[in-house]
Amino acid sequence: MSNARCIFCLLVYFACSNWRPSTAAAEEWWQFRGPKSGHIAAKNLPLTWGGFFHDPIWKTRIPGKGWSSPIVLGDRIWLTSAEEVALDASRVAGRLAELPLGSTDLVADAEVSLFAMEIDAGTGQILRRIELFSHDDPRPIHSMNSYATPTPATDGVHLICHFGATGTACIELATGDILWKRTLAVEELTGGGSSPVIWSESVFLACDGADRQFLTALDKRTGQTQWEVQRPEISVVDDSHRRAFDTPIITVCSGRVQLISVAAQWLVSYNPKDGSQWWRAKVSNGYSQVPSPVLDGKQVIVCTGFTSPEMVAVNIEGSGDVTDSAIAWRYSRQVPDVTSPIAVDGSVYFVSSNGIATCVDSHTGKVKWQHRLEGKYAASPTYADGRIYFTSCGGVTTVIAPGNAYQELAVNELFGESYASLAVYKNSFLLRTHPYLFRLGNSN
Repeated sequence: MSNARCIFCLLVYFACSNWRPSTAAAEEWWQFRGPKSGHIAAKNLPLTWGGFFHDPIWKTRIPGKGWSSPIVLGDRIWLTSAEEVALDASRVAGRLAELPLGSTDLVADAEVSLFAMEIDAGTGQILRRIELFSHDDPRPIHSMNSYATPTPATDGVHLICHFGATGTACIELATGDILWKRTLAVEELTGGGSSPVIWSESVFLACDGADRQFLTALDKRTGQTQWEVQRPEISVVDDSHRRAFDTPIITVCSGRVQLISVAAQWLVSYNPKDGSQWWRAKVSNGYSQVPSPVLDGKQVIVCTGFTSPEMVAVNIEGSGDVTDSAIAWRYSRQVPDVTSPIAVDGSVYFVSSNGIATCVDSHTGKVKWQHRLEGKYAASPTYADGRIYFTSCGGVTTVIAPGNAYQELAVNELFGESYASLAVYKNSFLLRTHPYLFRLGNSN
């Protein structure tokens, strides 16, 4: 797309969406976990919701099913979803038996349709539904996963919708035109999980399957490959232990722009311009990493995945193989294998899949407190307005005050499954359950 057309489409979209230039565009919720790994500068966000006395600003029934989180551009919300056609029960066992590495906890469908939706943030009305992919006999996925789990990303002009190995598409927001499609096929075994990341003119996708493991940069305007790099050597007996599902992060440290990504066994920092390595560290023998890394000053904190997850802090200033020099600390009790941690004021907060919330010192890894929360957890926490929000798979959000002791501020319940992380629009939260999207604000 030419520069002139790009600028024209941007102006048209902003005019139609009531968008106004922000003093800090980075505070828009344009990607998974927002502008700063779950942090947002918004104020006057709600502490309580749900129950009989706290109606949402609106709730909208979302067609299909998806665990992708909503993103926000101006006064518009975008998310992805999938509609499935069930496979005849007599064929399910045979379909699962065809899989190369077993069928434990997997489900199979006859058809799936993948699409993106634009929603008016003020009213909750669905404005556009854009069909992206349709597949007969799609690859089976894990029963806890969905066909639309990765969160889309935008740069204000383009919307990148990624569905793992099932396909990636780019939508021009102003017109709704599909600019390009790509399929980067790897053997995920359980469905997709890693979300796209946009930087400059590139879209970064982590593609770590049982058969191939690589990180790639695509031109966000054309979908053409800019570079592709293989992961460091992974030593395993079982090929399924080569997989990973994390979402990379971008940071600048010591004059270097770093694209930091978790693969099976390895944490790697790349130069986003060409894919060359700044540094790498072998952090474990783990695999299927889902939590995204988080930054705390000049160190990155990462969870090492199945089957015995650890939390590892790694200094990001080194070069080459820093396995023996850059690891600051490890922590191994109730470390999450799905949810991402969050760093706030010298502490790291996280919740395990079975609901154990923990706070550790971000400089030493020493535990400050642990507390059992209600339910199971897959969504990543959010820090806003001086509070930390943890949302369970059952739609219960526990709000705590950061500090050296557990201090619970509120417990809020909505009905429906919830695997998506909270997003923020102005002074309200967006919470996706199945089958609704809620906008939650203060009662007054």
